[in-house]
Amino acid sequence: MDFENKVAIVTGAASGMGLLFAQSFATLGGNVLMCDVNQAVLEEKAAEINQKGAGKAVPTLCDVRSYEDICCARDLAVTSFGRIDIAVSFAGGAAYRMQKVDREKYPEFPDVPIEVYDWGLDVNLKGPFYLAHAVMKQMREQKGGLIISIGSISGMEGDSLSVEYPTAKSGLMFGLTRSLAQAGAKHGIRAVCISPGPVLTRANMAGMKTLLGRAAEPKEIIDLILFVASEKGQFINGENIMIDGGRNAMQRENY
Repeated sequence: MDFENKVAIVTGAASGMGLLFAQSFATLGGNVLMCDVNQAVLEEKAAEINQKGAGKAVPTLCDVRSYEDICCARDLAVTSFGRIDIAVSFAGGAAYRMQKVDREKYPEFPDVPIEVYDWGLDVNLKGPFYLAHAVMKQMREQKGGLIISIGSISGMEGDSLSVEYPTAKSGLMFGLTRSLAQAGAKHGIRAVCISPGPVLTRANMAGMKTLLGRAAEPKEIIDLILFVASEKGQFINGENIMIDGGRNAMQRENY
């Protein structure tokens, strides 16, 4: 796969799969606008990419809860590279975990402060929605592009405590992806959601069951995203693609 002269804008790019995508995309010749709230780490990782001399990386501080921040990032991508071919929303996470909620103090859904869930919905649902809205304006002008959302097996299973996370992910997997595909079709803009099962970005993911008996390596998820973005994946549109080792196909009592 060759991404020479292609441009991606990536949220959550300072760590995890967002960083791995940025590194992989640049290695294959693409240029990347890296967005994150962790500016120091972001700048360090962008510098490492630039030292390798393939595709270029530009870091920018961006909180995906802010539409203004996202529009500034979009404009910087266009100023820096002239276009946006791919937009990927990696920023996210279950609010119960990310906000370090005390499980003993807040043991059940109605006990959790609504502000915690507000944060999760803003990051996991509104963030990708904002990015799609912002970049589609640029993609419409250039008559093409790809918007990729990151779903989750949680969007199929639900979660009794981190309720906002599967709520947001199922919204990306179905409503947003299909609607964006419809809205972008006449402009040559595709929309695809990639929905992982357990991924070894955290140690406890190894304990989640799959039919293959293991969690995914992060690179396996990134390779699928790169395929969809490449010339080989151009007929994939409006679809949610599960990459979960067969977890969604398991009988629920086997979990």
